[in-house]
Amino acid sequence: MKFKSFTFKGGIHPPHYKEYSEKAEIEKAEEPKVVIIPMQQHIGAPCEPIVKVGDKVKLGQKIGEAKAFVSAPIHATVSGTVKRVAPMDTPTGNAMCIIIESDGLNEVDENVKPKGNIEELTKEEIVSIIKEAGITGQGGAGFPTHVKLSPPPDKKIDTVILNGAECEPYLTADHRVMLEQPEKVVYGLKALMKAVGVNKGYIGIENNKPDAIAAIMKAIENEENIEVVSLVAKYPQGDEKRLINAITGREVPSGGLPMDVGVIVNNVGTAVAVANAIQTGMPLVERIVTVTGSAINTPKNLLVRIGTPFKDIIEQCGGYKGTLGKLVMGGPMMGLAQFTDEVPAIKGTSGILVLNEMDARIPKPDPCIRCAKCVEICPVNLQPLFISQLSLKGMYDDTQKYHVLDCIECGSCSYICPSKRPLLESIRVAKKEVIAKRRKS
Repeated sequence: MKFKSFTFKGGIHPPHYKEYSEKAEIEKAEEPKVVIIPMQQHIGAPCEPIVKVGDKVKLGQKIGEAKAFVSAPIHATVSGTVKRVAPMDTPTGNAMCIIIESDGLNEVDENVKPKGNIEELTKEEIVSIIKEAGITGQGGAGFPTHVKLSPPPDKKIDTVILNGAECEPYLTADHRVMLEQPEKVVYGLKALMKAVGVNKGYIGIENNKPDAIAAIMKAIENEENIEVVSLVAKYPQGDEKRLINAITGREVPSGGLPMDVGVIVNNVGTAVAVANAIQTGMPLVERIVTVTGSAINTPKNLLVRIGTPFKDIIEQCGGYKGTLGKLVMGGPMMGLAQFTDEVPAIKGTSGILVLNEMDARIPKPDPCIRCAKCVEICPVNLQPLFISQLSLKGMYDDTQKYHVLDCIECGSCSYICPSKRPLLESIRVAKKEVIAKRRKS
């Protein structure tokens, strides 16, 4: 069957580098002896620890309470004893963490039990299950899923989209999920659709994953309200606003959210987490992580317990190959560089990218030649060269005239720039300065 492939204006075509791990089936990682579980693994307010040193905890037991609406509870990912509750380094910065020593028994908490069938659950019950399971976006941003499913009354939602694009180079976790767990992807989508009371669902998959498209198509054979949409393999196709535009033709306004055009977007991995929470009652205690790159001996897609140190995960992939140049959580375009491999995997760890010195080398920037390639490919229709120029001069307020806060930080401008200007880096600085000033005022 041939599909018409949809896309958006702008974007780039970086090498995919997915051949490292796209054929590697998901493996269950070794259970960690010690887990470091941060209380901040999501966008929004951090959780408050509700256990103390010496407490015995069980797998799936809530150990971090979400006190704010934009937050998500945290659960024990092993059974064992709480050894420390203290600030520690995490992939996103220093945060309060709970360190648990595993007893190796995996004793499951009494509250972990199946929640029933979608058909029998109300929309409110589904949202509550998702909230209590601590489910956040699995694509990397980590936005609490129950918040997305609770739009204001004046925002009428008519469409749910699952993001299976996985446009970031190197990463293959979502690809493997769609191949190996297509029924759970569809089950999770149906739960999300019921949670917001809509009858139309889409699963967007890039056309460089024909096997995933075929697997999901087979899984939706009897689903009249769900459609698979083939997308042109282009970066950043996985950005939710680009995805909405490609699939529905709708444009999210400047400063707006997907709900402003009646759409909610979730990742395929998030849908699987929702399915697990309903079918087994197990909260989000593990996720699939792609471990890949030029400086790893055996690239893999591992099902990893949250809180497992990067170092342990890398050792399970044969360790480092050659000299390590850079360690990144996520992909090369939007990932976060790490200064140590002793930080833990968190809910948003979609990948661990291990690059050698050559691949990690940052070229020396040359003066801008005004070629406007960054303007041509910007998926948000910004003018990166002018925003960057103002930022480098410290003129942060003036960057707002060029809609600096609309930048999605995809890095396409830096990638395409022939002079290798630090476009993304300087724009990020400007965004942070503008946001900080607004908060103070």
